[in-house]
Amino acid sequence: MGFIGGGLDSEPYDRQYADRELVQRILHYFAPQRRHMLYSALAIFFNSALDAGIPILVAAIVDQVAGRLGAGLTVALPLGVLLLASSTWLTNYVRHRNAAFAVGNVVMDLQAEAFAATAHHDLSFFDEEPSGKIVSRITSDTQAFGETAVLTMNLISEVLSVAIIAGVLLSINVRLTLVMLAMSPVVFGIALSFRHVARRVTLNARRVLAKVNANIQESVSGIAVGKGFRQEARMYEEFGALNRQAYSVNLVRGLVLNLIWPALSGSFGVAVAVVLYLGGLSALESVSPEGAQSPLGAISVGQWFLFMEAMAYFWFPMTSIASFWSQFQDGLSAAERVFSLIDAEPQVVQRDNQPVGRLEGRVEFDAVTFGYQAGQVVLPDLTLTIEPGELLAIVGHTGSGKTSMARLLARFYEFQGGEIRVDGQDIRMLDLQQYRRRLGLVPQSPFLFTGTVCDNIRYSLPEATDDQVLAAAQQVAGGEWLEDLSEGLDTDVGERGQRLSMGQRQLVALARVLLQDPAIFVLDEATSNVDPFTERQIQAGLETVMAGRTSIVIAHRLSTIVNADRIIVMREGRIIQEGTHEELMARGGHYAELYNTYFRHQSLEYVETARERLADGEDEA
Repeated sequence: MGFIGGGLDSEPYDRQYADRELVQRILHYFAPQRRHMLYSALAIFFNSALDAGIPILVAAIVDQVAGRLGAGLTVALPLGVLLLASSTWLTNYVRHRNAAFAVGNVVMDLQAEAFAATAHHDLSFFDEEPSGKIVSRITSDTQAFGETAVLTMNLISEVLSVAIIAGVLLSINVRLTLVMLAMSPVVFGIALSFRHVARRVTLNARRVLAKVNANIQESVSGIAVGKGFRQEARMYEEFGALNRQAYSVNLVRGLVLNLIWPALSGSFGVAVAVVLYLGGLSALESVSPEGAQSPLGAISVGQWFLFMEAMAYFWFPMTSIASFWSQFQDGLSAAERVFSLIDAEPQVVQRDNQPVGRLEGRVEFDAVTFGYQAGQVVLPDLTLTIEPGELLAIVGHTGSGKTSMARLLARFYEFQGGEIRVDGQDIRMLDLQQYRRRLGLVPQSPFLFTGTVCDNIRYSLPEATDDQVLAAAQQVAGGEWLEDLSEGLDTDVGERGQRLSMGQRQLVALARVLLQDPAIFVLDEATSNVDPFTERQIQAGLETVMAGRTSIVIAHRLSTIVNADRIIVMREGRIIQEGTHEELMARGGHYAELYNTYFRHQSLEYVETARERLADGEDEA
């Protein structure tokens, strides 16, 4: 068991809920479905009553045959059975139709809530959790929750059936019924003994399904890399090993859940044997009074048949009720995983929701301390002021803290000490949605959603008109890049923007930011992976986006650095130098080392061209 469940540990945000708490929360989701639940419950009641009526009519027929009564009444009784069976079909239709609506609505609401909670989680949450596992909770686990709801509806039906049929049995022979009921505690004891192991194996099944989904998603997303290194066989082997583990886990789950029924059937067989013997003696006494005497009193042959038939109708729902809690563990496991996703505590917590008006763009980092994990400090004590409209370039080796600064400014992560202010306001006190609309962020590898170029530009401002989208696109690099698109703004970008070049994706991302009209612009250098021609287009687009805005650029290209109002040089989370390009080069030190390492090989002719273009722009102004 340990080997089969290896690697199926819980996620850091997982919680353990008591069964009572889970059930109460599940009922909360069904509260808005009262009407469908009421109709379904009424249908269940009538269906159970009709089911109980069939063995009663059959028993009457047996008594008529035994007593050789009139044929007319004997024919009428089977017609009554046919009518009851037809009515049962109708009530079953009403029951399942309303149950389907109730369960469908509940699953839809739960999936919506789980997705909304996921979308609002911090970026740190997605750094730690594979997306495939999150998808599994939102899709597969919510569906399993719906199956649990169906199981609960069936439980209501079983309870009503047991109550009605128990009344029928008591009317036939109280003592014989009490003998049968005496076996019920044994049945419930057997069923409840499976509860804990059922919870464990079903939870493992949910976790291994999440691992399979995560593996598939990662493999498909990285298929180009796999093919590039000819690792298709390795990818298949990794999936095969995980698939075999999933098979083993689900096999154990199936065995555990399916063992419940044989155990309950065994106890049912014992009860049938006892009642068959004692009931047979009672029926024999009614036929031959001089024969063996039953301790339970005499009953007719028809009543004995009715009792045995009704006992079958009674015992099946009784075993279903007894096994319910063990079977219910599958749904509780799924619900626990979904609720854990919904209830995951955010790390980024706003202290207030003050409205955000138009920003001037003054940014202050005041003794900011930050680390992605406890004990790992990325920014030990960062103090920096960026003036409104200033173009600030940040340079430094990988891991120096450049990107962390941008992420903190956008409130993607929570810093542990100090304060970040914009226009003198602590960003933790602002309405986060309004604040982020005042920021424009372009990562080094921009993400485009499936759809057209127009759809992706409009993503930052959904209410924008087509004319506004076109105007934003034409402001970036003069709109020349649109001519290279096969269908202009209506060009389909494909999944993740793969139908566009890296440079075209960057230009779309710049137009998307420009449409939003942010006060503060943050760029994780967009020209590091493109050809010189595309770089010139992007650089022209950057000049448009950054004009009149506070701009923070994580620089990888010399063309960006030389145009900056100020450059700060970072090492191990600290600012060790700052100034213009010329000042820092004259001063020497770490910046000069970075220049010789990263920037010296870049074309000086291109740098001169960039300066000339900047000068031309100033002359025109």
